[in-house]
Amino acid sequence: MNAFIAWFSLALLFVTAPGILLGRGPRWRLGFLATQYLGVFGLVLLHWPLAMAAVKLVTGWMASALLGSAYMGMGRDERHEETEGQALPQGRLFHLFMAGLVALTVVAVTPSTAALFPGIGQIEVTGSLLLMGMGLLHLGVTARPLRVTIGLLTVLAGFEILYAALENSILVAALLAGINLGLAVIGSYLIITTRSQEKGEV
Repeated sequence: MNAFIAWFSLALLFVTAPGILLGRGPRWRLGFLATQYLGVFGLVLLHWPLAMAAVKLVTGWMASALLGSAYMGMGRDERHEETEGQALPQGRLFHLFMAGLVALTVVAVTPSTAALFPGIGQIEVTGSLLLMGMGLLHLGVTARPLRVTIGLLTVLAGFEILYAALENSILVAALLAGINLGLAVIGSYLIITTRSQEKGEV
């Protein structure tokens, strides 16, 4: 059963992590982000009790909901602009190529990285490195507050998978949950204030 959960969660991350980068608009990206936390939950569940692992899932969904609320709080014109805006350098083929390069790099370095952490399976290491790599890639191709926040949350989710396999601490789990929600709150604030400044209200 654990093997099925691990492989299913990893497959989910291989779909959602590139999906966040290649999504056609904020709604798709937020949807992929929320779904991505299901994969994070599955890999964390391999090492943490159900109640503690569920904190990751609930926190991720709350962060996604906060960002979604900020996005929906924009006017219709601003939402259209956010959807149509392209990260630099432009071109989905470039993003697809870079996502593939990150995925291949992760697969190549996973065995040597897993050897540095005895007791951690290669599936967890692969999922962790994939999210951190895709998150950093996302940060490198955009400057929009919503997408930057999603990239940071993705990097943090990758770190949490690796950390969960090394440490079982309720206090640290609560601290990481607070960091996730804090990032979502700050990101929501930046989304709103950026739009206000562009409209000349601040």
